[in-house]
Amino acid sequence: MAAASATSSVPPLGFTPPAPGSYRLERIMKAPDGVVLDSDASVHRLSEFTTGKVTLFSFIYTYCSDPKGCPLAYATLHELKNTIERTPALRGKVRFVSMSFDPEYDTPVAMRSYGGQEARDRRGLDWHFLTTRNGRELAPLLGGFGQDVSVAAPKAPGTRIPVLSHMLKVYLLDPRGEVREIYSTSYLHPAVLLGDIRTLLMEQGRR
Repeated sequence: MAAASATSSVPPLGFTPPAPGSYRLERIMKAPDGVVLDSDASVHRLSEFTTGKVTLFSFIYTYCSDPKGCPLAYATLHELKNTIERTPALRGKVRFVSMSFDPEYDTPVAMRSYGGQEARDRRGLDWHFLTTRNGRELAPLLGGFGQDVSVAAPKAPGTRIPVLSHMLKVYLLDPRGEVREIYSTSYLHPAVLLGDIRTLLMEQGRR
């Protein structure tokens, strides 16, 4: 079940983003840390994936079907990944992290399947698909990011999986693991994300 199967296109942007470096992204909060599993079921600290590079981090679940939810985040990041990989100045400086809301259903195998080629690509931009061993380990990460999620229905029609309710958020982190921007549906566009990534990298270059 690759994420691309939940076909969602990126809508056009209704405004022109400001030029990179012409504005400042304030520090919002420190990203939380905890125990996570990668798509090979190896145990890590989340901080391994939120420091050292500019990072776009989002919570998802593999069976989300809301076109303005997880499929939109995947489509936006996929398009942005292609742009970054064609830009030599950005190579090796950016990573993406998609982490599951639902460790019960989203096992490492499920996350690897969801990521498809993006999860297996070791030559381009690093895109990590993470989960946790249980809800107890997930809870402080959700709380630390301020990401709400609830069970809208115990089971989706005709399935054994629940329906989760959440507001789509994508977090931009600087190499120190500080959250510098939080995007909702209205501003989740490759051009906006790219401008903010460049702004953070320009800030790093001035230090």
